[in-house]
Amino acid sequence: FSLKELHGIFPWLVESIFGSLDGIIVGWNLRCLQGKTNPTEYPVALDFLDPSGPMMKLVYKLQAEEYRYDFPVSYLPGPVKASIQEQVLPECSLYHNKVQFPSSGGLGLNLALNPFEYYMFYFAISLITQKNSAVTHHVSPSNSAYFILVDTYLKCFLPTEGSVLPPPYSSPGGAIPSPTPRSPPVPFTSYGMHHTSLLKRHIAHQPSVNADPASQEIWRSETLLQIFVEMWLHHYSLEMYQKMQSPHVKLEVLHYRLSISSKHHGSPAQSSYQALHAYQESFKPTEEHVLVVRLLVKHLHAFSNSLKPEPLSPSAHSHTASPLEEFKRVVIPRFVQEKLYIFLQHCFGHWPLDASFRAVLEMWLSYLQPWRYAPEKPPQSTESLPRSVSEKWAAFIQENLLMYTKLFVGFLNRALRTDLVSPKNALMVFRVAKVFAQPNLAEMILKGEQLFLEPELVIPHRQHRLFMTSTLGGSFFSSWPPAITDASFKVKSHVYSLEGQDFQYKQMFGTEVRNLVLKLAQLICQAQQTAKSISDHSAETTASQSFFSWFRFTPSEMNGSYTGNDLDEIGQDSIKKTDEYLEKALEYLCQIFKLNEAQLTQMMMKCGTAQDENGKKQLPDCIESEDGLILTPLGRYQIINGLRRFEVQYQGDTELQPIRSYENATLVRLLFRLSSALNERFADQMDALCSREDFVGRLCRYHLTNPHLIQKIRYSPVVKDRTNQNWGPRISLRFLASYRTLISLLMIYFIASWFYIGPIGCTFVILIGYFLYAVIMTFFSEGWKPHEH
Repeated sequence: FSLKELHGIFPWLVESIFGSLDGIIVGWNLRCLQGKTNPTEYPVALDFLDPSGPMMKLVYKLQAEEYRYDFPVSYLPGPVKASIQEQVLPECSLYHNKVQFPSSGGLGLNLALNPFEYYMFYFAISLITQKNSAVTHHVSPSNSAYFILVDTYLKCFLPTEGSVLPPPYSSPGGAIPSPTPRSPPVPFTSYGMHHTSLLKRHIAHQPSVNADPASQEIWRSETLLQIFVEMWLHHYSLEMYQKMQSPHVKLEVLHYRLSISSKHHGSPAQSSYQALHAYQESFKPTEEHVLVVRLLVKHLHAFSNSLKPEPLSPSAHSHTASPLEEFKRVVIPRFVQEKLYIFLQHCFGHWPLDASFRAVLEMWLSYLQPWRYAPEKPPQSTESLPRSVSEKWAAFIQENLLMYTKLFVGFLNRALRTDLVSPKNALMVFRVAKVFAQPNLAEMILKGEQLFLEPELVIPHRQHRLFMTSTLGGSFFSSWPPAITDASFKVKSHVYSLEGQDFQYKQMFGTEVRNLVLKLAQLICQAQQTAKSISDHSAETTASQSFFSWFRFTPSEMNGSYTGNDLDEIGQDSIKKTDEYLEKALEYLCQIFKLNEAQLTQMMMKCGTAQDENGKKQLPDCIESEDGLILTPLGRYQIINGLRRFEVQYQGDTELQPIRSYENATLVRLLFRLSSALNERFADQMDALCSREDFVGRLCRYHLTNPHLIQKIRYSPVVKDRTNQNWGPRISLRFLASYRTLISLLMIYFIASWFYIGPIGCTFVILIGYFLYAVIMTFFSEGWKPHEH
């Protein structure tokens, strides 16, 4: 094929591989392509799209001819699209000199991209546009072809060792040239702090004849990272978009509109209100999306940590540092920090309160621990002990203070609304507590907070780092205070650049957050008690489920009480894991916030861990009133989170309770009529028998009254008057309508027929056996069962 033919089919080929921007064309569906399920297509796709494969060779071949391809602005992330449509140029240099307005009769704005940018735009955005494609089988995101390609591209264009490999398709005498800047057709207003490209800045200080070849190729590294960050992280809600529009930005937009209003009367700029109203992106990241972002974060830490140690002489550094080394130094604070922070805030505030939040949590914790991806390894002898965080990471912690403090508070608010009895939720609390409990980490976070709260005595408002010059210090004695102020300025600059000048900072080690930690510790204690109660209940249930218990009629069937719990299905092993996670999490929280034993003891008392006489059942927190039990706010919280509950059971007349699924409806009605007739006919005689004080009276009281009801009424917030209800002695034959009772009787008659015992004889044996059982139970239970007459 000629270059002109390849230029014509290139957009079609890219769309055929990655799918269309509207999601209608699925393409190769790289997200669902795996080696186990697609053993033939999987290696072919990876080889074809490899950085040194045929597709990239085609990209570089077209790149040499400086072809351009249109990418619709309407498919860009919501904030970028809204800014461009409002004629405000985004701060990312990726969009500079690329916006093309439609010609007469054209529709929409476009970006004019070179082949490499066009290919990477489609590759990155396919993670977003193809997320709703049908999946016919379970797919592990970390094993998909898309995930492997992201990892491959990161290792190729952001190498931790060596330099960026040259393009596979280049002329022997030189490399593929970097894209040349072009003047925009229509003036744009830029917002935010404008960061010039590292490539342009590096070449501007060097003669073009002797330019380093690496400086001509680093544009691929910067472009790849910018595209990944813009497509995957530059999304947030409408309220966040409004918050990001600072007064400084709006003032620039106003000046720009005033300056062009006299020139463009026919096509006035879109109003800010209309632009905000038009921005309605509903951003819901998937778990796969978060896993890919975590892969990016981990690789960027490794890439940044591979920076060579700075030379002792600053002058030598300025002449010897390569563009790639400069890129490593600024890659995280300049390109990733702000958008990742907003992305995490969005996830913390909008992600469902379930175990899938683990993906977001691990991505956040990966960013907080750059030392995990440092090239140096800990000594073998100290692997079993917690690794102390080195002081060299203090600058990173201070310049990312909100990542540690504000997001930690956000996690606390999430944890207080989750069910910590669930092992997966308990594991998340354990993971966060373990990370923040690393030796020396809490101290460095506290130091960062102190630097932020330090009063501004030296730095004028919005002054950049000019105070580091020698003009401010007359002698060497004044060198120490400016260093401290420099660190304080960096922290304040970080906080105000992310949250604005009017941000009210909430201290992580302040009183308000400490109270939240105490609430979480109290919740952990309650969850441990609940898990123990569930474990004991499960053990009792397992022990009581024997073959002979199936034949036995239990009173719980008749009173309709529900003693089970949805968490019974967790299993003993999972409950043990929950207890271990919560116990270690509580220990780590005590280390981080210096909680003493007296506070824990007081907290345990507040939990209401004192159990009732059975040692298991705990009522929700409530107070007694004239109308019965009334739930307190703590009691409502306990019920909502499943920490405690009232016994759900029928407390009215057992003869009038609804027909159960294990009962025969016809028999229930017939036996009720028979019981009512007998009770009406022999009411006086039964009352007289139960009033006797001899053995016959005790026998009748045990079998003709219901003493269980009074015990169970106290576990429900009912009116006190109901505890005084008494239906007197009576006969109840409803148990004969139970399918279990009927089947048990049939089996007994069937077994008795083997021993040549007829139905009449078997009935007589059953009555004799029941009478003996009644006599024994009367002797053993009369002393401790309460009665109401």
